[in-house]
Amino acid sequence: MADIKVIIPAIDEGDSIAQVIAEIPNSASEVIVVDNGSKDDTAKKAKRSGATVLAESRKGYGFACLKGMEYVDQQSKKPDIIVFMDGDYSDYPEELDKIVAPILEKNIDFVVGARKKALREPGSMTPQQVFGNQLATFLMRLFFRAKFTDLGPFRAIKYEKLKALDMQDKTYGWTVEMQLKILKQKMSYIEVPVRYKQRIGVSKVSGTVKGTIFAGIKILGWIFKYSLR
Repeated sequence: MADIKVIIPAIDEGDSIAQVIAEIPNSASEVIVVDNGSKDDTAKKAKRSGATVLAESRKGYGFACLKGMEYVDQQSKKPDIIVFMDGDYSDYPEELDKIVAPILEKNIDFVVGARKKALREPGSMTPQQVFGNQLATFLMRLFFRAKFTDLGPFRAIKYEKLKALDMQDKTYGWTVEMQLKILKQKMSYIEVPVRYKQRIGVSKVSGTVKGTIFAGIKILGWIFKYSLR
C-alpha cells in the first residue's frame, strides 16, 4: 500500500480545520497542518483532530508548504505521495483517493484537482480567481503547450518528483511554480475534475485587494520567467 502524507498550510482556519481533517480518508498515513502564524485556535483544533502540527512564523503559502516538506524530509521512511490541500474546507477532502488514483493506477507523476465550473458551488471562486486561472493556464498553453486548465490547490505528486522540482517560491506563486517545473522537466501529469464549495471564512489571497494583486504579479512573473528560458 502506498504511503500518502497530506500537507495543509493554514492560517486562522480554526472554524474549518477539524472538519477538513475529519474527512480525509484513512488512506493517508499522516496529516500535517502547518500553522502559518494563526491568531486563533487553528493549531489546537488540528492537534486535537489527530494531525501533526508544525509552526511556520514566516507568512506565506510557500513558506508553509516548504515547512511541511522539510518535516517529511527528516523522517527516516519517506512517503510515496504528497498531497496538498487547503484548510478552509473549500475542497472535498474525501476526494483524496480520486486525486491519487492516477499516480497509483497509471504511474502519473503529478495530479491537480481541476475546479470545473460544472462542479463548483456558485460563488466558491471569485471573479478574479476565475480570471487569474484562465489567464495563467492560457499563457501556459501558449508558451509551453500545457494542458492545464486550473491552478487548483488540491494536488498530489510523487514524493521523489516533488524533491526533484526544488521548489523555491515562498508566497503566492507556489502552485504555478510547481506546474511550470512539471512542464519544464517533462514529468507526466493529468487533471482530475473535483468539486469545490464556498470556503469557511475569508480568503487571505482572493479575499483582499492586496492578496489578489500580489498573487497575480507572482503568477505572471513565474510564467514569463520560464518562458524566457
